[in-house]
Amino acid sequence: MAGGKHVLICDDQLIIHETLKVYLENEGFTHCSAYNGAEAVEMFESQNPDLIILDLMMPKKSGMDVCREIRAKSRVPIIMLTAKGEEIDRILGLELGADDYIVKPFSAREVIARIKAVLRRFDAAKGEPQRVIRMPGIEINITNYEVRINGRKVSFTPKEVEILHLLASSPGRVFDREQILSKVWGYDFFGDTRVVDTQIKRIRQKLPDEDMAWTIKTVYGVGYKFENC
Repeated sequence: MAGGKHVLICDDQLIIHETLKVYLENEGFTHCSAYNGAEAVEMFESQNPDLIILDLMMPKKSGMDVCREIRAKSRVPIIMLTAKGEEIDRILGLELGADDYIVKPFSAREVIARIKAVLRRFDAAKGEPQRVIRMPGIEINITNYEVRINGRKVSFTPKEVEILHLLASSPGRVFDREQILSKVWGYDFFGDTRVVDTQIKRIRQKLPDEDMAWTIKTVYGVGYKFENC
């Protein structure tokens, strides 16, 4: 499945690059390396990688800033690395559009497994036909990750668009938090369900205050649903 996929490794520790290099090459991946945040952005622009392994803590520019900058222009899969293991870092990375995260120290085999899983999901999503949901006052385009409210484009992160599209695709259906995690982040993503609550809160903050023909309703003790008013 690797099939010549090109991976950008962004980390300031040489040992990380040397370890992952061996395993990536054994699996048929090519790779390139960046050792600070500024170089990571430059390598992303010049190398056009199929996936990015991005450390949270890097000199010159943090992994969060790099992720934010890349997400402004690309949906390339990103797996974040963090030595802290703190919940807030993981949640922030996922909110910015990272596709997965791994806490250091890690097994190189685990990283390869995560890379393959993320690429499978990404390739499957690319093969789907264009899907645009239109309802009174809102248009959600999952192909180009655009949301328009009353004809005006509103800035949503990729994960916010995916959650909004998921809920709106089945009006009236209640999705629990585990289902949202599974469908948006993938069946093999082991995340904290509070990430979903945070994302929903951010989505609601971007929706208009005036009365609309629909709403995102909380079903207490269960999850969320997209409901026509």
